[in-house]
Amino acid sequence: MTSFYSFFNQLFGAVFAPKVQKAIEKIILLLAALGFLIHLGLIFLKSQGTMIFSPLYPELLNDPISAIYTPFSLILIYEIYLLLFYLPRSFTSCVSKQFEIISLIVIRKIFKDIPQMNLSGAWYYDTHNLELAVDLLGFLILFLLIFLFNLSKQRLPKRPVEDPILLRFISSKKIVSVMLFAVLSIMSIGTFGEWVLDVLNQQIVPKIDGLFFNQFFTLLILADVVILLISFRYTEEYSKLIRNTGFIIATILIRLSFSADGFLTMILILTGVSFALLILKIYNAMEHPKMGSTA
Repeated sequence: MTSFYSFFNQLFGAVFAPKVQKAIEKIILLLAALGFLIHLGLIFLKSQGTMIFSPLYPELLNDPISAIYTPFSLILIYEIYLLLFYLPRSFTSCVSKQFEIISLIVIRKIFKDIPQMNLSGAWYYDTHNLELAVDLLGFLILFLLIFLFNLSKQRLPKRPVEDPILLRFISSKKIVSVMLFAVLSIMSIGTFGEWVLDVLNQQIVPKIDGLFFNQFFTLLILADVVILLISFRYTEEYSKLIRNTGFIIATILIRLSFSADGFLTMILILTGVSFALLILKIYNAMEHPKMGSTA
């Protein structure tokens, strides 16, 4: 069993080594810049009427501002990679990274929706304009909630990493992280390939904002549940189990937002993050005096 843990510890160290992280960061930044230029080029070609485009996502080819959507999509891939790196550290740090990812997804959607604003006539009654206004306000609230969550996270007392029980628990979470990395890598390639074929064949495809990320958050929920079950072996503290369960509920609410339409999308996101923040504050109130707890 020790060799089994050792193998995955080494594998985790190889996949998420500092040099690897720096290399992936540089590759993502180069691809983001290249994708931005290609997207701008496609918008220019469409404006000149020199190329036939699929009618599936016309909103992404009508205005240069929409080109920001592409680099943000690539940056989100790197953020997911970092989330898997943070996964073994603590449940709370992982949840914080989830919230940062959903905030980037929201701002990416805003960049896509801004060029579609209706500025003529009774613009204040336009449904799209109202949804954009809700998204903008919701993003500000979301940003504040993430700040408050991270502030509350800093209050959590830390347990020495040398603790054998904690080291075994971290090793177990590294196994989950590595396996999730492998599954997500295969899934992302498959999803991208399927999306390209659907676009080329001009078939009906899912909403682009939720493409891949609805599956990602589904897998993340399953991974969180697995970690929660593993944690039963290392702790029986009621408050910690309830905290982790509450975080899973928050992730489920965020996952549901990808299937929602209109104002309900932002409502589900804010409800999930607010629920996690309240759970963490209640946990802090119960556990802060106990200097032996872990994050």
